[in-house]
Amino acid sequence: MVSPTKRPHVLLASNRLPVAVRVERGELVVTPGAGGVASGLRELTGPDSGRWIGWPGETWRLDAEQRRALDERLQALFAIPIELSATEVRRYADGFSNGVLWPIFHYALERLPADPGGWDEYRRVNERFAEAIVKEYRPGELIWIHDYQLMLVPDLVRQALPDAAIGFFLHVPFPTSELFRVLRWRRALLEGVLGATVVGFHTAAYAAHFISSAQKILGCPMAEGRIVIGGRQVRVVDLPMGIDASTYDSLARAPQVEREVARLHRLRPDMELLISVDRLDYTKGIPRRLLAFERFLERYPQWRGRVQLIQVAAPSRESVGAYQEFGRSVNELVGRINGRFTTLGHAPIHFLSRTQNRERLLALYQAASIALVTPLRDGMNLVAKEFVAARQDDDGVLVLSEFAGAAAELAGSIVVNPYDLDGVADAIAQALEMPLAERQERMRSLRARVLERDVHRWANDFLAALQAEHDRAGRMPVQDETFDQPRQVIATIRRSRSRITLVLDYDGTLVPLQARPDDARPDDELLQSLARLAARRDVAVHVSSGRRRAEVERWLGHLPIGLHAEHGIWSRTELGRWSSRLAERPAWLKAARKAMDERVRSVPGSMIEQKEASLVWHFRNARPEVAEPAAAALQNELEHALDSSDAAVVAGARIVEVRDARVHKGLVVKDVRREHPRTRLVVIGDDTTDEDMFAAAPPGAVTIKVGAGRTAARYRLAGPDQVRQLLDSLVRGLGKPRPARPEAA
Repeated sequence: MVSPTKRPHVLLASNRLPVAVRVERGELVVTPGAGGVASGLRELTGPDSGRWIGWPGETWRLDAEQRRALDERLQALFAIPIELSATEVRRYADGFSNGVLWPIFHYALERLPADPGGWDEYRRVNERFAEAIVKEYRPGELIWIHDYQLMLVPDLVRQALPDAAIGFFLHVPFPTSELFRVLRWRRALLEGVLGATVVGFHTAAYAAHFISSAQKILGCPMAEGRIVIGGRQVRVVDLPMGIDASTYDSLARAPQVEREVARLHRLRPDMELLISVDRLDYTKGIPRRLLAFERFLERYPQWRGRVQLIQVAAPSRESVGAYQEFGRSVNELVGRINGRFTTLGHAPIHFLSRTQNRERLLALYQAASIALVTPLRDGMNLVAKEFVAARQDDDGVLVLSEFAGAAAELAGSIVVNPYDLDGVADAIAQALEMPLAERQERMRSLRARVLERDVHRWANDFLAALQAEHDRAGRMPVQDETFDQPRQVIATIRRSRSRITLVLDYDGTLVPLQARPDDARPDDELLQSLARLAARRDVAVHVSSGRRRAEVERWLGHLPIGLHAEHGIWSRTELGRWSSRLAERPAWLKAARKAMDERVRSVPGSMIEQKEASLVWHFRNARPEVAEPAAAALQNELEHALDSSDAAVVAGARIVEVRDARVHKGLVVKDVRREHPRTRLVVIGDDTTDEDMFAAAPPGAVTIKVGAGRTAARYRLAGPDQVRQLLDSLVRGLGKPRPARPEAA
């Protein structure tokens, strides 16, 4: 845990700065923000701690003098403003962040716009945040980026500061990979977040969903419990955020709060109060909660006139039409239910559609018998923890939605399904009838958890994880962690006065690994790059792939380059005919197929790829916790069952492959060397199968490993993007094509 007295400097970035800006009687008023993130991280800013980058609010409404006053106040608060125009806010924040990402992350597909917009503004604003971070960064600082509005920022910063310690924390739920796949920009968003050193979520479930998306959508493998991308390892952690619990606990004892609690009891003698506090947002489940309360009054008539639900619903995104309509529908529902059950002097629902100050909320928390916290989906829900922290009397019952992140840690609450109206109604009755001793035992357990795991511990734990992961990366062996730049490799290649022969792997080298193999088809940019290289008389190009011959021919067959399929079983030189190294199919294919068929039946989402002389079991689309143990068991079974010396079992990136041991990619390199004896050989690959190519290359060859892992290669590039940069730089750097020279002695 990072010691508060020895904490490293932190550079924070979030959509909003932790301040509230308003104008009163012409004077600018700047007050601290009241949100959970703001209160928890405010102590991280200061002359000896760090700075905070974010949007200060609608500054276009301020005059010149007010703007100057704001700049002075922000400077004193160590806050760095990102000025946004009204159009940017409308499209980046309201349009894309809240109009597209928010409903997807909260499982509200029906609210996704038919024609979503704002992506261009989202990308541009993220670029501005990244530029500000890079400008403000000081060596040795920890960078901590927050939430869904800034998902592209980590990778943008990583590109400029490759050795920085970058943290990212998502404060909303992360959906299942199947739901996240709905987004057109899914790859860009995942790659953006994975620029971080450590990625944090509130719950283990959200973290697992993110890892699954990285594996299934990007094809990222796992190594040592971390996501591997671009030659780096990214640690994913689940750290539930707390509140400033000690402050809530002490304020709950303040005289003005105690007086307000007494007043509420006098106003409602012999009345059991239920409290719900939310933003007026469709994810909070307010209509279903009201319907569940109505169902409670129907099912338990003995409580009519003896209970009242106080629903606080702070206005949210009032300028958005859908939210205005939502607010109207909630008001109508309150009116209908009150119309059914109101008696003389008593309305069952008291609806407060305005923000309440903290002292007023603390009084409501203490006066209530039950806190009804039933969102349809919530990243954490700090209201549940505020209610617990306020109950210094060790009384009260928390009824909590199982779809709130807080449910994963707040044992002692009554956990409900907010979609089950009868279940919520019964939970209300259970809470009202619960004996005092049980209420107190539950609350003491809840308070111990909330007071111990507060927001300050959360921040310290995340920063400790970030610092530890950054230090770990620095301690890793050079071979496993240091990556060259394309220009460094190009400089080595250009020193050669001979012709150049390229032998290139395909998946993971020229194109990123994909969850579905068919999605890895070459794009126009790659095809043009290969064509330009092949057109040079001083360059020969070969692509060596583990894919089927038909795929390689369909995608690359029109290019005048050498092609090699199924790890070298099939080969073709330039535009010649295909030839095979094997006269017949291996005898072990039938036994291997039987073992893999069993895994397909037991691991949903996995599949078998049949080739001429090999079989591949793919599990990129399967749940990792199911597929990875099955893959290890399959590999072990095949190694023992296939005792033929002709069979080789290879574990690759989310695959288990059985292929003919007599044929490997090293034979391709040997053939290419015979075909081009007087050339400088450049061999590039990313997988264990490509190590055979590196081993077969002569001492003077330029061998390049793509990504992390042990290798015999001399150089290392981070990913396919850098390989493409190298190929493009090679065309430009070689200058005009040289006349062909005889290759034979």
